[in-house]
Amino acid sequence: MRIATWNINSAKARQARLIEWLDRVEPDVVCLQETKLSDDAFLELLDEDLFRRGYRVAHHGDGRWNGVAILSRGSLDDVVRGLPGDPGFPDPEPRAIAATCDGIRIWSLYVPNGRAVDDPHFAYKLSWLAALRDVVAAEAARGPLMTLGDFNIAPTDADVWDVAEFAGATHVTPAERAALGGLTEAGLIDVLRARWPDDVVYTYWDYRQLCFPKNFGVRIDLTLTSADVAGRVRAVWVDRAARKGTGTSDHAPVIVDLDTAPDGDVGPMVPPPSSRGSAGRAGGGRSSSAGESPRRR
Repeated sequence: MRIATWNINSAKARQARLIEWLDRVEPDVVCLQETKLSDDAFLELLDEDLFRRGYRVAHHGDGRWNGVAILSRGSLDDVVRGLPGDPGFPDPEPRAIAATCDGIRIWSLYVPNGRAVDDPHFAYKLSWLAALRDVVAAEAARGPLMTLGDFNIAPTDADVWDVAEFAGATHVTPAERAALGGLTEAGLIDVLRARWPDDVVYTYWDYRQLCFPKNFGVRIDLTLTSADVAGRVRAVWVDRAARKGTGTSDHAPVIVDLDTAPDGDVGPMVPPPSSRGSAGRAGGGRSSSAGESPRRR
């Protein structure tokens, strides 16, 4: 069973890339974030393409900068749109959707960015993560669980190409990392880091300053699972090929293979970055200004 998560940064702008990727990778379940479409618009855009490929669809969006979805070639049951206990900003936003797919409870998540540490959005981010922790604690006790998506947090300094570039900014603060730690305390496992504990792995590269070819990235797209799911993992990897070329999202998909690994245990990032990029900072400018997160949504 192949399960993937991808912040596609606009389903409309990425339609062709998404369909090409589905045909190439053939995932069984896909969690999408930042679709930027309403429910009706998402179905109007993609329903025929997805139906032809055997996918059932659940989407939660209002046409603005949010929007999340789950696509499944198997079952898609007990759909819940929205995060229970969502504190809102000021009203709840379409940042979470859940469904049960072939016996696994799956959440597609787009965690608030936080914007800046002194912004009200940062407090909202921490409150939202606290609500997610409560959901995780309850659902992990009931059966197999996966929470996948854009968490807008780099779990450790090893998940940032140059942590000094983020000094005073969000995504790396102790408060955010502690909030993320609440999910692991509730029983979830970061299966990519568990499989590749010492490797340089990123999932997001800013469009500016040639960040992708230089491999100036961060790992903020996470695949957190309950222990029973983690025990089934046979491969987990970042599909860098989907970030290459034109018309791409600034994120790459993260793929988890359960029970079997159709492409083998291929490595943490596929294809791997160049040795120049993976060796650390090789020059060039920073991807965001001091005191700001890389994306302000």
